[in-house]
Amino acid sequence: MSFMRGDLFCRTRKLVKGLAQTEPLWLKAMELAPPATFPRPEGKIKTITLPEDFYIKKFYKKYPDSKYYDAIKISAFDPPPSRVYASRVLELTEQGVTEAQAMAVADREYRAEVTSRKQAYARLKQIARLQGKKPPPNPYPSAVREIQAEERKYVRDRFFDPKIRKIVEQQKADYYELRRQMGGGTINDN
Repeated sequence: MSFMRGDLFCRTRKLVKGLAQTEPLWLKAMELAPPATFPRPEGKIKTITLPEDFYIKKFYKKYPDSKYYDAIKISAFDPPPSRVYASRVLELTEQGVTEAQAMAVADREYRAEVTSRKQAYARLKQIARLQGKKPPPNPYPSAVREIQAEERKYVRDRFFDPKIRKIVEQQKADYYELRRQMGGGTINDN
């Protein structure tokens, strides 16, 4: 139906007028109250830029690992560290501090926050060891480790799932058969 332009309403109306389709029940209701149409933008859509975007890019250039270790959590109330860094730089520059000094202050604050997190978790582990308990999970886990923890059960599953084991055995048999055909000779199964 690439020759037909328009939305579902227009297309259906054309098909009904051309007797290619019977009239659906909802067509009359949509003719009485058609859906809202939004104007199309002319030309290129402008990108939305915020004043702190420049400093966020600088933050990620300086701390590229932060993209993975301080992931953006959409449902979280706390903003990501890059946004905190950028807003702090903007706040300091509005107070009259030079940009270089503002970035240095925000940088020190970010590094202090990271080290305090690590020290707090180290202290939690130390207390747990003194009490003879298992150390608690890291309250500030990295995004990479969270993803790996979610995927770990699927990685382990491949060794024990009978369906996957059957596929692997079939692939091994196909490989051995191909090797026999190409080079002649036998291959020991392990």
